[in-house]
Amino acid sequence: MSENCTHDCSNCQESCQDRAPGNMLQNPHELSSIKNVIAVVSGKGGVGKSLVTALLASSMQKAGRQSAILDADITGPSIPKAFGLRQKAYANEYGLLPVKTKGGIDVMSINLLLEKDTEPVLWRGPVIAGAVSQFWTDVIWEDVDFMFVDMPPGTGDVPLTVFQSIPIKGIIVVTSPQELVSMIVEKAVRMAEMMDVPVLGIVENMSYYECPDCGRRHNIFGDSHIEEIAAGHGISNVARLPIDSSIAASCDKGQIESVDAPWLADLCKALENSCAG
Repeated sequence: MSENCTHDCSNCQESCQDRAPGNMLQNPHELSSIKNVIAVVSGKGGVGKSLVTALLASSMQKAGRQSAILDADITGPSIPKAFGLRQKAYANEYGLLPVKTKGGIDVMSINLLLEKDTEPVLWRGPVIAGAVSQFWTDVIWEDVDFMFVDMPPGTGDVPLTVFQSIPIKGIIVVTSPQELVSMIVEKAVRMAEMMDVPVLGIVENMSYYECPDCGRRHNIFGDSHIEEIAAGHGISNVARLPIDSSIAASCDKGQIESVDAPWLADLCKALENSCAG
């Protein structure tokens, strides 16, 4: 063991007898600099996980924190579309380079490598997980304060690969208001506990609709129980996103960075506090 050992095997290139047994964390590219990695997860598809990922990264970028998105949803990538990215990623002699959005967010997604955006990825689980690992090890992520990993739904090969090979600081769980959400949230929380990763917050998407005429809020998908669910798991940071057609329109136009997200302001502050230092 080196006399300068920090006991943090995830950032160490040395091989020594004190390296933690079973440690499967992989080192990022040697030219990468990444301070905090946050995984955005959901127990089921269709709840707006990619939207929340995009809004979190955009909010942090606007706050002066260099942000990045690692799109780990290999078979259903939507991040490039939300940001209006049409150029393809390319490599230089040192490694693969992410594509920058108009606002300066670094993005790597399988759709930035495919010839056509509509080309399906017909790969088996281990190959998909390997591609996600390469987005971490082969891409040069420069001076990133917050990297958000847009995870595929569920608890399969890719989430397991991310949790075991990337030093995740914490996760954000994305849900919707339906009654089955408590079960879905519990699956995600238990997965995080098994991987020894803290849950930093819960975002309830499609939480309510606010009438533009009278200002009343209507619970289209039923009453929200997110606060009590969060309290039951000891999660203090909760955000609720409204049903807003202008947000969907911005995604379709590739202009998600034009959307201000005041609903996520407290959660973003909590992320900074949790990851300080």
